Amino acid sequence: MTAGDFSWRVDIDALVFRPQGHGGWCAVHRLAFRSLLGQREPVPEDCLAYAAAHRTAFEAAAAGKIVGRGYDAAASLHLTSRDVARFL
Repeated sequence: MTAGDFSWRVDIDALVFRPQGHGGWCAVHRLAFRSLLGQREPVPEDCLAYAAAHRTAFEAAAAGKIVGRGYDAAASLHLTSRDVARFL
């Protein structure tokens, strides 16, 4: 299941994408979308659509975490709803 460059990983119940200019994967768990979408049980399709509509915020949150934590170019990372909400 995909939306643009975002896809859904059923095995970890999360949206995943590769941040621009970064080699690792970034994951946002379905439960993080509870706050972002204001839904008790968000479904993958809604999460993918939301991320696609707010791509700039997701990219900025990932870039901020990569720089802030000093991750190397291939490191994978995880975003919380707070990470994304800072850029909405």
